[in-house]
Amino acid sequence: MIIALFVNLEKPQDKKIAKEVIAFFKRHKIQVVSSTLSAQELHIDPISSVDETKIKFLISMGGDGSILDVAHTYQYLDAAILGINLGHLGFMADVPIADLYPSLEDLLSGKYNIDERIIIEGMAPDGKTSFAINDFVIHRASNPTLVEISIHVDDLYLNTFEADGVILATPNGSTAYSLAAGGPILSPSCEAMVITPISPHTISNRPIVLTSEQKIQVQYLSDYKPIEVIADGLVGFTLKPGETFSFKRSPKTFKLVNLLRRDYFSTLRTKLGWAGKLR
Repeated sequence: MIIALFVNLEKPQDKKIAKEVIAFFKRHKIQVVSSTLSAQELHIDPISSVDETKIKFLISMGGDGSILDVAHTYQYLDAAILGINLGHLGFMADVPIADLYPSLEDLLSGKYNIDERIIIEGMAPDGKTSFAINDFVIHRASNPTLVEISIHVDDLYLNTFEADGVILATPNGSTAYSLAAGGPILSPSCEAMVITPISPHTISNRPIVLTSEQKIQVQYLSDYKPIEVIADGLVGFTLKPGETFSFKRSPKTFKLVNLLRRDYFSTLRTKLGWAGKLR
């Protein structure tokens, strides 16, 4: 088995933990690889030196942002990601450092499921495509005022939002920016997408949940400076007045390792600080 490991080596403590994890896998006769620069620092082989189709897992050590970065950088690798959290508990990076080695033992013992979550694919006016695991954020950028953004769903007019922008989120991303903007929490297994306006001028403008098979067209109507379209906070485009950005469900999925010792709702309760108890 081959596992690809990713960690921020600029943090000494994280680098120390990564070396210990590598030693753990070596004791179990598992080959560990990483990016070229990280491989040199960690004294392991680079990804380029192995058959990429034989990489079974990608392990991201950091937070949810680190997972998104790995998923975008190594989108060509068809392997599930396990997130080890080295900071605050994440929704995707939900393995705490205190439970690190029992979790890795479970991984090697096959005590896990692979969640395949929805990815959104976007197409810019120039034909360039991008994808989002969490969300596409359409934002007013440097414009000092609210902008007008019209939404069509399956070529049918939905609404024109006068707002700072709108968020198109997957269920996986419903607990990210969309939640902060007042959107609903969707179970990761839902076949759905949610459109959430950002600071809309009219309080009657509310989030709306759509099926994952519906196609969405977003048009920038205001005659102002270009606005931004950002995928997962990583990949950016601009949209000029009158231009349209189109979205649909991607044929690809985001594969996340779900260890049987952990569950989504437990992570949700902990992350959101819910204090309810069984009576």
